[in-house]
Amino acid sequence: MSQANQGDRVRIHYTGTLDDGSVFDSSQGRDPLEFVIGSGQVIPGFDEGVRGMSPGEEKSIHIPSDQAYGPHNPEMVISVPRDQMPAELNPQPGQQLQMQTAQGQPIPVVVVEADDSQVRLDANHPLAGKDLNFALQLVSVN
Repeated sequence: MSQANQGDRVRIHYTGTLDDGSVFDSSQGRDPLEFVIGSGQVIPGFDEGVRGMSPGEEKSIHIPSDQAYGPHNPEMVISVPRDQMPAELNPQPGQQLQMQTAQGQPIPVVVVEADDSQVRLDANHPLAGKDLNFALQLVSVN
């Protein structure tokens, strides 16, 4: 039986949880995730966790934040004057919005705070600064 190694195309079922047990993503009810090990398609710790697995094998892995989405970067939390936002927009904490870079690239942001004069937006990945846990089941290796 072949083991998953660098450059192999793998298909894997997974459930991702935070340390408090809350599920943030899962392939449950969907096709398995397919990617090439070492191609940069998934976070480094996930890539590493799949290496050496054989089809049908199940295991659990813990990925520290530095091998996942990195630390939460306070410089990516910005305040925007309320009058610079679209008038029809009523930002509320937790709401997801989209900004654009000067080059027109979309950036997803989350409203952290909003008052009459300012809106604080966080452009960090929602899982930045968090350790992740995955239950994995390798479906196939090609």
